Amino acid sequence: MGRTRTYQWSDPATLAENAGRMSGIDFLREIQAGRLPGPPVSDTLDFTLDEVEPGRAVFSLVPGEEHYNPIGSVHGGVFATLLDSAAGCAVQSTLPHGMAYTSLDLTVKFLRPITVDTGTVRAIGTVVNSGRRTALAQAQLVDAKDRLLAHATSSCLLFPVPPPQG
Repeated sequence: MGRTRTYQWSDPATLAENAGRMSGIDFLREIQAGRLPGPPVSDTLDFTLDEVEPGRAVFSLVPGEEHYNPIGSVHGGVFATLLDSAAGCAVQSTLPHGMAYTSLDLTVKFLRPITVDTGTVRAIGTVVNSGRRTALAQAQLVDAKDRLLAHATSSCLLFPVPPPQG
């Protein structure tokens, strides 16, 4: 008999409607406080936004079997998703009302395997440089002993959010 996992998520349109209507830091703080729902990907992989301040975002995940690849460790895509989220949200935390971002690229270096025995992992994203049109961020994935498990850099495109129609 296989294992099962059931989860639910909120309508992502709620987030999209609110994303450009407040500063990036306020938007992320609303998600962290539960006043706005988290994005569906966080429910799918079961990770949370734990900390946010200007230029910094921290996510955590408790690795489970549902995150495994065929060789018995956490899939690299899970690493990459956590790192992309931390780096991107670090950038988002610096954006004023009416601005948004999208990732242009993500470069990940995997340094150690993660299994259920690793325990909680944290992805810590920080902004390295931010300009008018692009931002550079980095993120580190660490275990409870602050051992580096993976590292990423991300370039982000910054752009104005179109005003609401209607």
